[in-house]
Formats: sequence, structure tokens, C-alpha cells
Amino acid sequence: MAFLVFEGLDGSGKSSLMRVLESELSRRRVIYHHTREPGGTPLGEEIRKILLCKGMSNPVPRAELLLYQASRAQHVDEVIKPRLAKGEWVLSDRFSASSVAFQAGGRAISDQDVLTLNQFATAGLTPDLTILLDIPVEESRRRQAHRTAQTGEASDRIESEMDEFHERVRQSFLKQAAQDKKNWLVLDAYQSTEEMLSVLLKALKDRQWLGS
Repeated sequence: MAFLVFEGLDGSGKSSLMRVLESELSRRRVIYHHTREPGGTPLGEEIRKILLCKGMSNPVPRAELLLYQASRAQHVDEVIKPRLAKGEWVLSDRFSASSVAFQAGGRAISDQDVLTLNQFATAGLTPDLTILLDIPVEESRRRQAHRTAQTGEASDRIESEMDEFHERVRQSFLKQAAQDKKNWLVLDAYQSTEEMLSVLLKALKDRQWLGS
């Protein structure tokens, strides 16, 4: 089993990379579960609506952080830990590093407050590997605009924050990765999905989580 988390700015390609990895795991008959934050459980999905909706009163930064942590606590106990206990792989689109990036980096809440709440919400659970898909803010914006033009899907409340906010988020992700190189894998998200998958599979094989 392995607990893999995918992080990065919106538009970085997390969903696409997760899909091709899932195809590879299925081919190898690896049992896995795909999930996301905020969300992943019925309660978490309701919290997600509150957090991302632009049409309601915005939560203050501390309330926003606590909502994310409430979703995470439910997610860990209801989904992630039980799946891992059964020997399954868990692939999550975002986890605790996002709170450090968005609420500490983006909202300027103290790192220690966020880390303390992360520890409480996760009951000490940490990913086996965090995969950061890194792109500049301007490229993230370009991809989001393309998505909107193609699908009509508007940006959510977090995506609509100013560029300065997202730059702080990006720098926090990079700082976290630099401080824990053993447990983070940074991918250049300008690469194609197939190129990123190749690097990721090599990392998984090097850790002896996948055969050759």
C-alpha cells in the first residue's frame, strides 16, 4: 500500500496525472482509492461547497482553516485510514500540505497554528509521498482561462484570489518540498502528463512500491 498526495496550483495537471497513474495501477492489479480535499466524504463534500462557493459570505481566514480541518478529520477517519488498513493505495488530490500553503502561506496564519491543527485533524497521519506539480502563477491562470473557455466552468472562490495570494501559495509548496526532499517529489508541470508519469513511476519503483 501507499498513501500518495498530489499538490499544486489549480491547472497544474493533478487530475490528469492521477488518471494516468490509476490506469497504470489498474494494469498492475493494484487496488487503489481516488479521493480529494476538501471532500472525500459526504460531510466533506458539504464543507467543500461552503469553502469554494463565491455566492455566500466569505469565511474569515481562521474559520476557513477550521472548515478545511473538519473536512480532513472526517476524511482521515472515514476513508483514508480504513483503506490503508485494508492494504489499498490511496491517491488524494490535496491533503495537509495544502493548508500550510493556502492558509499559512496565502492567508498569513502562523505556520505553527496550521501545523498543530494538521496534526490534530490527521491524528498524525502523513503521506508516504507528496507529488508537487509546479507551474508559475501566470501559467496556472492561462490554463484556468482555457478551461473556462472550453467548459464554461467559472473559477471558484479560492481560484479567484489575487495573483499575489497564489504566488505565496506556490512558494510555500516549494519551501515545504525543499524541507522534506525524501518525502516530496517535485515535477515540472510544463511537461506532458506522460513525461510526468514516467518520472513518478521511476520514483515509485525506486522506493520499491512498484515492480519493474
